[in-house]
Amino acid sequence: MQWEGISEFVYVAENESFTLAAKKMAISTAHVSRQISALEARLKIKLFYRTTRKVSLTEEGQVFYQHCRSVLDGLDAAERAITNLQSKPQGKVKLTAPVTYGEQQILPLVNDFMKHYPDVEVTAYLSNQQMDLLEGGYDLAIRLGKLSDSTMIAKKLGDRTNYICASPHYLDTHGTPQTFTDLNKHSCLLGTLDYWHFSEDAKEKKFRVSGRLRYNSGFALVDAALKGLGIVQLPDYYVQKHLQSRQLIALLDSYRAPKDGIWAVYPQNRHLSPKIRLLVDYLAEHLVANNNN
Repeated sequence: MQWEGISEFVYVAENESFTLAAKKMAISTAHVSRQISALEARLKIKLFYRTTRKVSLTEEGQVFYQHCRSVLDGLDAAERAITNLQSKPQGKVKLTAPVTYGEQQILPLVNDFMKHYPDVEVTAYLSNQQMDLLEGGYDLAIRLGKLSDSTMIAKKLGDRTNYICASPHYLDTHGTPQTFTDLNKHSCLLGTLDYWHFSEDAKEKKFRVSGRLRYNSGFALVDAALKGLGIVQLPDYYVQKHLQSRQLIALLDSYRAPKDGIWAVYPQNRHLSPKIRLLVDYLAEHLVANNNN
């Protein structure tokens, strides 16, 4: 009983016409009218203003429509989800990711994924600029750090850690900083930002640093650090192997900034098809596994 008239109500609201609603639902206008009248009687409210020219929602009708639309969308999504579980992943996927992280972490995993699912086609565009997913026709974006676009749906794939580090030679020559304010006495290797991130007393802090070298390349900054030119702050995927080999030494661990999120982001109006859902799950599983190795 609760569902009777809901579909008819939504169709009338969206088409502003009983006749058009009936035509799109392939039922009679009289049936639509009876269902709406019964619904209004059951709710004890007037849902529409009716004139010979136009049908429009009342204030109460507007509120009721928003909820009913969400319910019907949810039912459609549930039905597609069940259908998709039985579907073989196939077709095209268009994704975007940051350049270095995409090259080192994401695309090798995408290649592995495609070996498992030969009917999937992938186009990837790597850019450090945040692409407009809807305008660019992207199914998926990989983003790092804090998310700013609340209109998108996001799934967390993992975390990354930013390390402060320097070569043993640099530290032997210039000393080891004990707090992040000591960085004022050191040569810092700068990227695109003038400040680095730290944590003190459970609060995130930004500290302005300076140095005689600035690159917009993480690889070039790593090379400079390895050659003893200064102290650098970079994500784990740039420096992890050098930390393990002791070519670089991690500094200021007690002030290390909180981990950044690694996210799969996609538009709200796109239901996750099997190929996208499986790819996102695959990335999440293997990025975590890689981080644990």
